[in-house]
Amino acid sequence: MSGSYDDSVGVEVSSDSFWEVGNYKRTVKRIDDGHRLCNDLMNCIHERARIEKVYAQQLTEWAKRWKQLVEKGPQYGTVERAWCAFMSEAEKVSELHLEVKGSLMNEDFEKIKNWQKEAFHKQMMGGFKETKEAEDGFRKAQKPWAKKLKEVEAAKKAYHAACKEEKLAISRETNSKADPALNPEQLKKLQDKVERSKQDVLKTKEKYEKSLKELDNATPQYMENMEQVFEQCQQFEEKRLRFFREVLLEVQKHLDLSNVASYKNIYRELEQNIKTADAVEDLRWFRANQGPGMSMNWPQFEEWSADLNRTLSRREKKKASDGVTLTGINQTGDQVSQSNKHSSSLSVQSNTVQSVQSSYNPFEDEEDTGSTVSEKEDNKIKNVSSYEKNQSYPTDWSDEESNNPFSSTDANGDTNPFDEDTSPAMEVRVRALYDYEGQEQDELSFKAGDELTKMENEDEQGWCKGRLDNGQVGLYPANYVEPIQ
Repeated sequence: MSGSYDDSVGVEVSSDSFWEVGNYKRTVKRIDDGHRLCNDLMNCIHERARIEKVYAQQLTEWAKRWKQLVEKGPQYGTVERAWCAFMSEAEKVSELHLEVKGSLMNEDFEKIKNWQKEAFHKQMMGGFKETKEAEDGFRKAQKPWAKKLKEVEAAKKAYHAACKEEKLAISRETNSKADPALNPEQLKKLQDKVERSKQDVLKTKEKYEKSLKELDNATPQYMENMEQVFEQCQQFEEKRLRFFREVLLEVQKHLDLSNVASYKNIYRELEQNIKTADAVEDLRWFRANQGPGMSMNWPQFEEWSADLNRTLSRREKKKASDGVTLTGINQTGDQVSQSNKHSSSLSVQSNTVQSVQSSYNPFEDEEDTGSTVSEKEDNKIKNVSSYEKNQSYPTDWSDEESNNPFSSTDANGDTNPFDEDTSPAMEVRVRALYDYEGQEQDELSFKAGDELTKMENEDEQGWCKGRLDNGQVGLYPANYVEPIQ
């Protein structure tokens, strides 16, 4: 009997099995995790929708900016139209990405939100009804078996203690037989103790085996009850997993533009526009409109007139009828106007007539070359044009012409009838609609709701000049502000 006992039997062996008491809590926790995963998936879709929106805005800004640059630049003809087709493509793709953003938020996001609300019911005391039901079900199924397990553990402990006591009594009896000084009465007591310990071992073993048998008999029912509650949790989790799969497939359909017919048409149309570019046709057009093919009003004999200085010559009259714009006329300094793409601007002074030169870079703003795409793109765009700021192109007339009707040495000494006073634009208080971070040193930075003063009206590139309340002066996008009523 004593040989059946082993000290190592008393050591607890840890187990991570589901059947261990309390290990059902991982299954219960999965219900709470399901609610949190719904929130995570909604946040994931929300962030993607925000990315789609920002990308669409950047495409629109890029298309608007570059469309203006190309239209005002030196490119012409069919190649210009092919180039502009990229901006049209960007605008259409931008609309599609805004539709993607709308589908993600209005359909997918809302669908998850509604399903979560229907699947999980919050309690007044906190937590979810589904979690509490699972917790109570597992606890009820495990309670009888856990009680018998506790009895088994107590019986096992008593049996192991009796075996240990028996081993000690036998050891003492054996040692006493070798001791001649021990009297017979003491030896008899040791023998009686050995006998009692053996009886205790038998009793505790019998009780231990009995309780273990009762536990074994209760185990099938315990497993059945636990399986039943677990299966209910599995069914609940299966609904969530199937729903997530369904939502993710819908998200994939919304994001996959390759299957959208309009998306394919965009690039089919872009390809066709590019292929229509014809170098021969463009060269023919340039020759007819800007080269030797242009008609010419050759100089002819004209009678002298006293008020010649007040009248345009035939050539200037013809140019004026073709859309010539007289700008920047003042009496105090030299001023060179920017040349339009297919027309000229004249600058006249009261004392000296300077030759008009075109120094307008179509890829630069008046004071800065800013871009709303990115800082890296800003640095690249500054040098994309073949034009340079200091590059000039003389017009077809100059101050050396003897018959210049705009000469300051007119016959009667009268002032130029085209002189006019230029007055600065009125300053207007405006309010920022959005946050804007200046991309260059001469750009302003402000937050939505900030107020500032508009000093100059919007230029052709969509920029305004303004002043912050701290006195800083710089440029900002015109569509980022609104007048204060």
